Amino acid sequence: MSTFLDEFAQAPDLRYLNHAAVGPWPKRTAVAVRKFAEENVLLGARDYPDWMKVEQRLRERLARLLNAPSIDDIALVKNTSEALSFVAFGLDWKAGDNVVISDEEFPSNRIVWEALKPQGVDVIQVSLKGTDPEGALLAACGPRTRLLSISSVQFATGTRLDIDRLGHGLRQRNVLFCIDAIQHIGALPFDVQASQCDFAMADGHKWMCSPEGLGVFYCRAELRPQLKLHEFGWHMLEHSGDYGRDEWRPASSAQRFECGSPNTLGAMALDASLSLLEEVGMKEVGRSVLERVGWLEQGLSAIGGVTVHSSLEIRRRSGILTFSIDDKPTPQVWQSLMQNQVVCLPRGPGIRFSPHFYTEPRVIEETLSIVQRIATH
Repeated sequence: MSTFLDEFAQAPDLRYLNHAAVGPWPKRTAVAVRKFAEENVLLGARDYPDWMKVEQRLRERLARLLNAPSIDDIALVKNTSEALSFVAFGLDWKAGDNVVISDEEFPSNRIVWEALKPQGVDVIQVSLKGTDPEGALLAACGPRTRLLSISSVQFATGTRLDIDRLGHGLRQRNVLFCIDAIQHIGALPFDVQASQCDFAMADGHKWMCSPEGLGVFYCRAELRPQLKLHEFGWHMLEHSGDYGRDEWRPASSAQRFECGSPNTLGAMALDASLSLLEEVGMKEVGRSVLERVGWLEQGLSAIGGVTVHSSLEIRRRSGILTFSIDDKPTPQVWQSLMQNQVVCLPRGPGIRFSPHFYTEPRVIEETLSIVQRIATH
């Protein structure tokens, strides 16, 4: 593991606990971007075919990361919101249909469904506060429910849902299953086949430690033809390289969702970042992430006046831990943390910490000492 820790060259006094927002790049990603920039300066697009080989390799890495049945199920998208929009405005809705979500969703996984109101589609928000959130979500699915869309890990509290149970229950109810996995993929193992989901999406800039601007969209093969397309261009065609062809049709693969020129720079970066996660192994990444969150939870719970808002159940644990200090305003606590080089953000009921697999124990210990000082002054 020490070899992989060397990939992250953060400032020695920095305590970075903000991967749920934007993750730092590993060294190899910076090298890949620098090399690509230098090639563009010296050679232009002379080696474009080699760039496409990297993009193909990236698709293969993403298919493995999500355990997709085929590379054809993977589309490279700008972000999670774009992929959610492909689903929301691709399905053939009927007035009276409804979508079930939770009441804790990030705006991207709420607004896109509320935007269907002119089509007569209702949005049902379900509380996750009870002892059986999966049961509550499934119970909310009635005869007019077309789809359930849920974040597998909630952005503000880090609550992790049992997506395999949800997928099984939704398949029995003939309800489509869409997973916003942006706070999951890259931090914990994720499996589209085990969850039986129909759609899943995530950005590369959080737990996958890559730049903003490139993400992944998984679409189950049987459903691809059912999503109405709203973006058209040369790249989404079955014969995308044949520019003289008059007849055309959308690609049978998920490339049909990629209308124009690819984000080649983003592909170089994400490919490099995912190569690191593959070398470490997602099982080890997930174990290390949960271990570090456990250290934070134990340490924060031992500080007087600190309330941990994330679930204390191990099965609900993710890479996110949210807390507050009882007698201090959250903005004040956040300012103090940032002044002490603890990089984090206020989210939901308090301050959100989100370490990654490489976060050193020293960072956790120093952060807990700083929280202790803030709480007692």
